[in-house]
Amino acid sequence: MTDKNSYDAETIQVLEGLDPVRKRPGMYIGSTGLRGLHQLIFEIVDNSIDEALNGYAKRIDITIFKDNSVEVKDDGRGMPVDLHPKLHKPAVEIIHTVLHAGGKFDNVEYKVSGGLHGVGASVVNALSERMDVEVCRNGNIYEISFSRGETISPLKITGQTDRVGSRTYFRPDPQVFETLEFDYPILERRFREMAFLNKGVHIVFTDERHEKVNHFHYEGGIEEFVAFINRNKTPTHSKILYAEGERNGTMIEVAAQYTDTYVENVFSFANNINTQEGGTHLSGFRSAITRVMNEYARKNNYLKENDENFLGEDVREGLTAIISIKISDPQFEGQTKTKLGNSEVRGGVESMVGEVLTAYLAENPNDAKSIMDKIHGAARARMAARKARDLTRRKGLLDGFSLPGKLADCEEKDPALSEIFLVEGDSAGGTAKLGRDRKIQAILPLRGKILNVEKAGFSRALNSREIRDMITAFGVGIGDEFDISKLRYHKIIIMTDADVDGAHIDTLLLTFFFRYMPELIDNGHIYIAQPPLYAVKSGKTIHYAYSDDELQQRLEEVGRNVTIQRYKGLGEMNAEQLWDTTMDPERRILFQVHVEDAVEADRVFSMLMGEQVEPRREFIQDNATYVSNLDI
Repeated sequence: MTDKNSYDAETIQVLEGLDPVRKRPGMYIGSTGLRGLHQLIFEIVDNSIDEALNGYAKRIDITIFKDNSVEVKDDGRGMPVDLHPKLHKPAVEIIHTVLHAGGKFDNVEYKVSGGLHGVGASVVNALSERMDVEVCRNGNIYEISFSRGETISPLKITGQTDRVGSRTYFRPDPQVFETLEFDYPILERRFREMAFLNKGVHIVFTDERHEKVNHFHYEGGIEEFVAFINRNKTPTHSKILYAEGERNGTMIEVAAQYTDTYVENVFSFANNINTQEGGTHLSGFRSAITRVMNEYARKNNYLKENDENFLGEDVREGLTAIISIKISDPQFEGQTKTKLGNSEVRGGVESMVGEVLTAYLAENPNDAKSIMDKIHGAARARMAARKARDLTRRKGLLDGFSLPGKLADCEEKDPALSEIFLVEGDSAGGTAKLGRDRKIQAILPLRGKILNVEKAGFSRALNSREIRDMITAFGVGIGDEFDISKLRYHKIIIMTDADVDGAHIDTLLLTFFFRYMPELIDNGHIYIAQPPLYAVKSGKTIHYAYSDDELQQRLEEVGRNVTIQRYKGLGEMNAEQLWDTTMDPERRILFQVHVEDAVEADRVFSMLMGEQVEPRREFIQDNATYVSNLDI
């Protein structure tokens, strides 16, 4: 009998085959929730995209069936079916049953690949209740079936065909996943993005659950991607700058266009992977565009002899750009492995962008003038903002030693244990101050709706009292002085009324964070509190309901002789009720704010908060039928 506290050879588990994947699925697909579920599709589709990247496939068909099973087909070469010389099994079986087995390691079969580790198909197989693979190759149709990583029907020829390609059908394992319901909008956005990044590839996405079919096919590639991103904005110049070429074995594509907005929207990709943390390709692009714009400005007298150069932030204000590279051996680093580290890429991107941008400005003088005017305006606004910031600092409004007068700070000095509530209105703010836990909870009342920064520049943002108060309270600074290590509260909680005005304030605040302090979102510091919609009173007992469905449930539980109160504002609750329902860490409901797709987030904020009315009207018309319980 082994001692339960002993640590010897008997306690060491040896996981064989695909057992490690089933034992720790989160290590391979990130989670067993919605994100991991979607990753199954992406892994299989990426294999088809790799065929397209290397010139072997033109069409990919993706189908979600009514039972949430999935089929992915392509017209590539078809997975190899001959026997592996060492393992003596068909190659297609090894691809699906052995980790780190694939054709993407030696740069011979695949010069470029998004998935380099040979784990995609095998991981999906391990986490699927059922997987059927069909290969059309050599004039034959081959079929093989698996279940939870094990081969249940060996490879056999089932017919003849003149087609080539692969078909993978899989049904996610309910023993593994918390949900089996795929999210259509997330998949739609990703497949559209793949089509933009691989011009000419035809992706057909069919969702039988919702009877929807989408065809994504863009001969213009990332040029059309930039136009798509900017469709809710007003371009400064009509022609989109486009550059394509090869440097040191790396294929480089860049598309860019300025708009009348105040923020930079530059997205970088390496082998179709969204490098959200940037990397050497993004550094090369930024260096080139800053250098060339300053050279052009000097040569054409937009900058006088004694003027200081434009800064990178001036040059990139209002710029939408896509940088997409295809490289045989990408080196990813960073916290989320989405930062490109290949040092040789920077010089290649910088030289190519520099050459093409210089020629573009020379050949398109009207566009060049519009761009120069835009950059010059950004530089003037930056200098004005700096003066405003210096003035407020001299008044003690932006340093950590003079906190806003309306701020009721907490006693705790450890930021990791501290939280701040941004509360709508002085009345609710006063109630929150009375109901809070003074040890860890700070309260900052915000009067009315804050400035819409989507329609305002940096200097106007700094002149807004509410925005200055938030910047000062958080302690991190803003712009080039932003330093997340100085954050005074690791939970920033937006707490507004459960009505239309409250939703508008939520959106204004989220727009500010997304445009000027995205690191707070990226690092998980922004939350939205959910106050109750109803109080159900039965005698001296009060039950709270946070939705109409929950209200019905409460009514069924409580029975007759009840009084229902519909809360329209936080101020309708006393301090004890506000604590019980919305502020008590043991009972409250908080939603952490994440940005799953930066491109889509940019589109939504531009559409909801930008200057153009028509996209907003279309959104309201398209979604009006889904609105219930509208409070007007």
